[in-house]
Amino acid sequence: MEESSVTLAVIMERMRLANKWADHRWEAIGVVPQPDDAAPGEARVVVDERDRTHWLFPGFALRLRADEAEDYLLNVTAAEPRVFVVWRMDGELARPAWVTASYGSAARTLDAGEHVDGAPMPATLREWVEAFARAHYRPPEKKGRFAATRHA
Repeated sequence: MEESSVTLAVIMERMRLANKWADHRWEAIGVVPQPDDAAPGEARVVVDERDRTHWLFPGFALRLRADEAEDYLLNVTAAEPRVFVVWRMDGELARPAWVTASYGSAARTLDAGEHVDGAPMPATLREWVEAFARAHYRPPEKKGRFAATRHA
């Protein structure tokens, strides 16, 4: 099976809330190319303000597989293409688990009860995903309207 990948870092935001039920919320707000000075698994704070903190989590492979080309095309041709980030709580820290550009994979994971956020897809990444998807997309074979009865 044809595959291609690129390594990304995920930016997670912890936003302070003025709410009696929760004092904060987490959200994946961006992806960037893997920084040269970042070791996989070493999260670091990149923004620390009164009401929000941004954590950078390096080392996530965005893998494209030929059999998901249609899902990638659906994503990159949308008004706002996304990289979907699956994340889980690890104590007080929300840690990304993996990333995908596939609508189908993200939807199945969300249906399974996982946290999935759609972060904006950078333009250069969108171009790469689109080129891969167009190179590997194969439209489904058209079947005749009465295909089952033709050979009777």
